[in-house]
Amino acid sequence: MKFIVSSGELQKALQTVSGVISNSQSRPILENYLFDLEENNLTITASDGETTLITSLEVKADDSGKFAVPAKIFQDFIKTYGEQPLTLSVKENEEGVGSLLEILDEKDNFAVALDNAEDYPELPEFDASQSVTIPAGVLSEALTNTLFATSNDSLRPVMTGVLFQFKEDETNFVSTDSHRLVVYKRTDLIAEPMEFIMPKKPLNIFKNILANSGEDVVIEFNENMAKFKFGNNVWICRLIDGKYPNYSAVIPKENPNVLTINRNLLLNAIRRASIMSNKSTNQVRFKLSGNVLHLHAEDTEFANKADMQVPCDYNGEDINIGFSSKFLTEMLSVLASDDVTMKMSQPNRPGILEPVDGLEDHEHLLMLSMPVIGM
Repeated sequence: MKFIVSSGELQKALQTVSGVISNSQSRPILENYLFDLEENNLTITASDGETTLITSLEVKADDSGKFAVPAKIFQDFIKTYGEQPLTLSVKENEEGVGSLLEILDEKDNFAVALDNAEDYPELPEFDASQSVTIPAGVLSEALTNTLFATSNDSLRPVMTGVLFQFKEDETNFVSTDSHRLVVYKRTDLIAEPMEFIMPKKPLNIFKNILANSGEDVVIEFNENMAKFKFGNNVWICRLIDGKYPNYSAVIPKENPNVLTINRNLLLNAIRRASIMSNKSTNQVRFKLSGNVLHLHAEDTEFANKADMQVPCDYNGEDINIGFSSKFLTEMLSVLASDDVTMKMSQPNRPGILEPVDGLEDHEHLLMLSMPVIGM
C-alpha cells in the first residue's frame, strides 16, 4: 500500500483532528490516527472514545487499505517539513512482526512502527432523528461567547456543556457554572424546536476549526449522539444526558440601575483593582453615584487595597454591589464592543452585562454575574 501526499495538506489534516487525542488512554489503540485509503481519497480518524473526528484529503494512489500510526511521533515528524510531496508506504516488518510505515522524501527514508488497524473501534453509527444547518461563522461566534462560562464540576454534568436550544422564532446557545450565565441569542436561525447539550471538549476543538470558514455546518442528532458535517470533516460525539436548568428564571426582569461605560476602560480598571483583591473571593465592589464608578478591592489579610474612580454614564439610585473580578474580566475580554451596559437591581441580585454595539440586528448577547456578598 503506497500513496503520495503533500506534507502541508497532511499537516493541516492532522491539526484538524489531533485535539481529541489524549495520552491517558485506557485503550492504547486510541493514541493512534487511523488512516483509511480508498484510491485517491485518504480519510484520517482520531478518537478518545467519546468524540470521533474525521477529515479527508486528496492523495495520489492506486491502492486501498487501512493502518494505525502512533499520533504523537507521526505528527511531530510531519511538522518538521515545509511544503513538499512525501511518499508513504506500508510494509511488513522484516522481523515478521507487525507492519512499518515508510516515509520517503526526496533523499531520506524513515520508518514508524504501526499498530493493528483492526483494533481501532468502529465508527459509532446512529439514526439521526433531527438535523439543523448553521453557518460556520455563526457557530464559531456562539462558541466563543459561551464556552468560557461552562462548569468543570463533574457532579453537575449538564453544566459542563453548552445548551443548543432551537425555538420557532429564535435560537439560544447557553452556558452557566451557577455563578455566571451567558445567553447568546439569534433570530436568524430557523429550525424545528429542539434542544441538546454538547460537551465542551469537542466544542473547543470545533471552535478553532470553524473560525475562518464561510461554509455551513450540518448537525444531525438523536437523544444520545450528534454528528457535525463541515467541508471535508465529520465529527461525532456523545451528548450530555440530563435536563438543563431553567436559566431564564435567574435573569432579573427589573433592573432600574443602568451603568454605561467604555469596555476597555472598565476591563483595565478591574484588572488593576483585582491585583489588590482577596484571593479567595476576587471581590471588586462597585459603588455608583452620579456619573462616577468607584471601584474598591481589598485584601485585609495583607493590608492591600485599591480605590479607583472611573468615569461612566449612570442612571439609577446609589448602589454598592460586589462582583467577582475574575468572572467580570473573562466576560469583558470575550465581548468585542466599544461600550457595555451593566444593569443592576439590588446588591444581593445578579448584575447583567450586555454589549452596547458590535452586534447585528438579529443577535443578542446577555451575560449575568452573581454578586459576591461580604468583603
